[in-house]
Amino acid sequence: MQAQRAAFVTGGSGFIGGRLIRRLADEGWSVRALARSERSAERVRERGAEAVPGDLDDVARLRAGATGCELAFHAAAQLGEWGDTREFERINVGGTRNALSACAAAGVRRFVHVGTEAALMAGQPLIGVDEHAPLRFDSPAFYSATKARAEEAVITAAVPGFETVVVRPRFVWGAGDTTILPALVDAVRSRRFAWIGGGRHLTSTTHVDNVVEGLLLGAERGITANAYFVTDGAPVVFRDFVCDLLATQGVEPPTRSVPPRLARTLARASEAAWRSLPLPGQPPITRLTYWLMSMETTIDITKAREQLGYRPVRSIADGLEGLRRERVDASAGGPAGGADGSSPGATLDRS
Repeated sequence: MQAQRAAFVTGGSGFIGGRLIRRLADEGWSVRALARSERSAERVRERGAEAVPGDLDDVARLRAGATGCELAFHAAAQLGEWGDTREFERINVGGTRNALSACAAAGVRRFVHVGTEAALMAGQPLIGVDEHAPLRFDSPAFYSATKARAEEAVITAAVPGFETVVVRPRFVWGAGDTTILPALVDAVRSRRFAWIGGGRHLTSTTHVDNVVEGLLLGAERGITANAYFVTDGAPVVFRDFVCDLLATQGVEPPTRSVPPRLARTLARASEAAWRSLPLPGQPPITRLTYWLMSMETTIDITKAREQLGYRPVRSIADGLEGLRRERVDASAGGPAGGADGSSPGATLDRS
């Protein structure tokens, strides 16, 4: 009788990691997932994984969790447009290096890292960008710079017997999202939302089910020490897509818009003030938000199509319907956290 295949997951209580655990479990994998709290442990167990107590600072616990696993998926990260630079560094860079070291020592065959197009962002549009574009270690956005360094660590860690692959989604969305859509809804309801330059630029997006498909294909077919972009396919108009997302929550955005030059100046001034003064919370607008809200970001997924056989498994229309069902279920007292019954992950997916 063939032994059950095993995989180790970090970030399993979060949005992407949680959906990945469900997919692996549904396909017959034995899954272990790092859990830094009892709450995180409950979430990963609900999704079908064995909880491994520990965090990204604990190499010994990481190694113990990965021992006996063929694959490791690193979905844990410090997310957000603003925050403590030391935390971004500790979690995104140090945590990734710790996970790589532990998984290599544990005998894991392949390490798949959840990357991001943000690792290429430093204040310029990304138009039809592919995997040849350079990582931007010099980005003024903490998230972008640290995710770039994390990806570099993953790619350079590849050696015979320990293969590494990076899968880069863009603008991850879908039922169970606890980051982008809730932030948009909150901004509209608190009257802090405005389009920048009209919001008519193009953007690529990636439904969470398409992210998971890309991760599994990267694990199965990816060429070691390579990165792969995955998206929903053709780009969409940013304003139209955001309006569709908000409509699934019964929210209509305002029509007001601010000039790009004004928004850019405000973002830079706000970040400077928050760095130099002990101001609470985060700036009203950051450079990362400005880039998302005003600049074209379109992705060429030819490499993933040709080398991985990647095709989106969830259309945008289907994904939007899933968000509508999630809202209806929540209103009716149905399964919390998503149309698939998944529980919301923490804003910081680092369990």
